[in-house]
Formats: sequence, structure tokens, C-alpha cells
Amino acid sequence: MEKKLVQINVVCNGSTGRIMTQIQQKAVENGWKAYSFYGRGKPANEYCYKICNKLDILWSVFLTRVFDKHGYGCKRATKKLIRRIEKINPDVIQLHNIHGYYLNIKILFNYLKNCNKKIVWTLHDCWAFTGHCAHFTMKGCNKWQIQCENCPQKKTYPISNLIDNSKKAYNQKKELFTNIKNLTIITPSEWLAKLVKQSFLGNYNVKVINNGIDLEVFKPTATIDIRKKYNIPADKKIILGVAAIWNQKKGLDEFIELNKYISSEFQIVLVGLNKKQIQELPKSMIGIERTENVEELANLYSTAFVFVNPTFEDNFPTTNLEALACGTPVITYDTGGSAECLNDDVGKKVNTGDIKSLFEAINQIDKNSELCCSRGQEFDSENVYNKYLKIYNE
Repeated sequence: MEKKLVQINVVCNGSTGRIMTQIQQKAVENGWKAYSFYGRGKPANEYCYKICNKLDILWSVFLTRVFDKHGYGCKRATKKLIRRIEKINPDVIQLHNIHGYYLNIKILFNYLKNCNKKIVWTLHDCWAFTGHCAHFTMKGCNKWQIQCENCPQKKTYPISNLIDNSKKAYNQKKELFTNIKNLTIITPSEWLAKLVKQSFLGNYNVKVINNGIDLEVFKPTATIDIRKKYNIPADKKIILGVAAIWNQKKGLDEFIELNKYISSEFQIVLVGLNKKQIQELPKSMIGIERTENVEELANLYSTAFVFVNPTFEDNFPTTNLEALACGTPVITYDTGGSAECLNDDVGKKVNTGDIKSLFEAINQIDKNSELCCSRGQEFDSENVYNKYLKIYNE
């Protein structure tokens, strides 16, 4: 009998969305029937189904912004989703990001506690075991280990402009997310796995499966004259940064400060900026808007002398893997699981916030494309996502 997989995530595209659709593809290749449900954006294929509408999302945003009740809107949409899951009758339900203004976590988890299905939950951040935030390392907050309250990050995602509901939300999550039969938690990094073990989710079986990348796309590529397209001087070594959303946590300010240190032989190029951010960059830096053209992105990675990721909060960023697979070494702040993909041959990690060490590491780095490619190939999605199927079949 054909096995069935249902996946749930906030998006169908982008980093976590790409992970979901790659798992879907791998499952189908192995004889499964796979359905993916998502909250926002566009579908990746004909088997991706949107859960809620704009009014559902707006109501969820209102509940979050005013009452700090993230995950408690979308009642109608979540009930409809459960009816569709019951009709599919899957063998496995795979959760990804359940935050993002598109689900009612109380309705969903009350169903999961009684559905008698194998549940696999991949945590892409820390939201599942905090009273509010998705990341806390930049703030250095450890309240999540005992009891969240008086949240110091109330105005970070998911932003609450008025009420601080972190204490109640923490206790509600603890009640909802624990004591689910047959639940396995997956984390992309050893760093996050250790945190989960210290949280109220620590009694679950926790396994590490690194994120994977498509090596058919991310490989040394020179099909586009990327320097000419973006007016990057031919004689300058490119220091590349890539992010879906640039902000202080992703290191935008770090690049602006780094630009004061580098010599004229280097050129900083940042990908994923919005128009306003590009206008506000120092004139000596080059900003590029977000591109969905992965071939162009692979060209940028391949052309760069070094990929720099001065992130303050991250799990296991796929941008590091993509750069390596394209033959480019990586320098990152030693935060979260960002440096777990590196060894001394393919990159360097520096203390978080240490611009001077970041600058020195750039000057010391050697670009050995062969070694970088070899390391990047260890994260081939073909192999990585087979590990999910192994868990599904256990």
C-alpha cells in the first residue's frame, strides 16, 4: 500500500520551504504520496496547498501585535486543515515552522495528541520552547530554561507592541507541545539539539539532520558575467554576503563597519537587500536585491573570493553550504550552529561581534575551491533527505 506524507510549514519557498519541498520530492521518488500545506506566499508545485487567506493572516497579526498571542488565530483554517489531513489519512505528519501567522497551535496540537500518527517536527529556530522569541542568543536570555516572563524581546519577531504574554505563552506551549506519542524532533545543528535537550521538550527523541543543498544548482558556475551585470570591478576580490532579510541580527551593520577596514583590493557585495537599504549603503559597497534566480546566485558564490556570514543568531544556515559547494571559503561568527559546517581547510570562525578578527580572517583566508567543493558536497540533499525517509520508515 502506498504510504502518505503530510508536511506543514509557513512557506513553500525560501530556505525552510525549500527543505520541505526537497523532502517531498525525495518521498515521491521513493514511492510515497506527499502533500505539503503552507501558510503564506506561492506554491512550489501542484501538491502544495495553502492553508489560510489574507483575512486569517491579518487577524493573527492583530492578535500578535496587540495581545502577544501568536499562534492563536486561524481557527477556521486550522480546523479545515485537520479535516483535509484526516481525509488523506497519512502515515507521517512532518511539521516545520508552525509560527508565522497561519496556524492555531492549540487546535493543531490537540489533534496531534490524539491522531495516532507518527509525528516528526523539524525545529528551524527556538520558538517552540520560548514564551515569545525565535532566537535569544543575541540578547543572552536564558529564561526559557525555567520560566519565560517579562520578555526582553517583546518587540522582536513575532512583535507585540502592547501586552507581554510571554509567561502564559510559555506555559501554554509546555502543555501543548509535551506528551505527544510517537514524536521525533529533528534539528539541523548540534547546537540546537543541545538547547532542545535543556528545554521542556528534552524528553523527546532528538536527532540531528543537517540542512541539505541541491548540488545540481550549487556548484562552481560561470555561465553569467556577474561582474559586468552588477558593475563589480574585475580587479577586486569579492567579499560576499547573502541573506533573505538583512537586519542587525544578520550582520548588516557588521558589513558596513567592515567596509571601513578593508583595502582597495576588496569589494563587498551584499545580496538580498531592499531598495531602501541599498540606497543607504556606503557608496563603496554594492547592494543587490533578493534574487530567486538560483543560477545567478551560484554565479555570485562562485565568483566571490570569500563568503562572510557575520550573523548574531542562526541555526545551520544553508548560505554557508551553498558557498562551499560553489568553491568559496566561509568566514562566520561563532554563533549558533553557523560554524558547524566548517573545518580549517574551508573557512574560519571568529568571535561574535569581533570586527577586527573578521577583517584579519579575510586577509588570512586562502581560496581552495577543490577543498571547499568537497566539503560542500557532504551536504548533498540527495543524501541528507534520505535520513528523513529512514525515520519515517522506522
